Amino acid sequence: MLTKRIIPCLDIKNGRTVKGVNFVNLRDAGDPVELAKQYAEVGADELVFLDISATLEGRKTMREMVLKVAEQVNIPFTVGGGISSVEDVDVLLKCGADKISINSSAIKRPELINELSQKFGSQCVVVAIDAKQIDGNWFVHLAGGTIPTDLDLFEWSKEVEQRGAGEILFTSMDHDGTKAGFANEALAKLSDLVNIPIIASGGAGSVEHFVDTFKEGKSDAALAASVFHFGEIPIPELKRELKNNNIEVRL
Repeated sequence: MLTKRIIPCLDIKNGRTVKGVNFVNLRDAGDPVELAKQYAEVGADELVFLDISATLEGRKTMREMVLKVAEQVNIPFTVGGGISSVEDVDVLLKCGADKISINSSAIKRPELINELSQKFGSQCVVVAIDAKQIDGNWFVHLAGGTIPTDLDLFEWSKEVEQRGAGEILFTSMDHDGTKAGFANEALAKLSDLVNIPIIASGGAGSVEHFVDTFKEGKSDAALAASVFHFGEIPIPELKRELKNNNIEVRL
């Protein structure tokens, strides 16, 4: 049985960690390098850094921050935001990132997924998908959730797997920041549909929500931000509770 992973997500804007609700109303959550170090020490399995304004503002992800994080942590970390070429990825991996995450750039030019997995291996390529339910169907959004597309979540997920993605990071925009639980029905459907790991994102508010997404949502990993940043759910406590629910985690 594969170990389930707990992944704090650090949304970065102007060099600071921020957190909002439904992708808006952002508030400051601290220094990303300091937070990363703390998370590594308390038992996080991986970290994700997303430069949430990079695509909108046409900037590249902060290389200096990646270098600093690589010096401070001994767990794998993923970097995303403003990545649109093999060159971008090459720089970030050389700075110390273990994986990269692409979202809008993959939708605009799906061949990028093929290029990256062929050059760096699929284990380095995470495709992030932000989706929202409209009239019962899940539609993919791009540019930090600001632009709707007519892409279906499940069709797009199948395509990214076929193109060589190693993981899918699925964020339910309807659940993001609400602390009302993950989109487990959609997650379970995704998990049945593709053979690559699915990271659940959007909606974590309690320990039970993590238990539910691993059991009902069939998620391989669960990602959260504010409940970790603001100390609402300590990671050691969360992992003990998962273990008590017969969910295999690294303690």
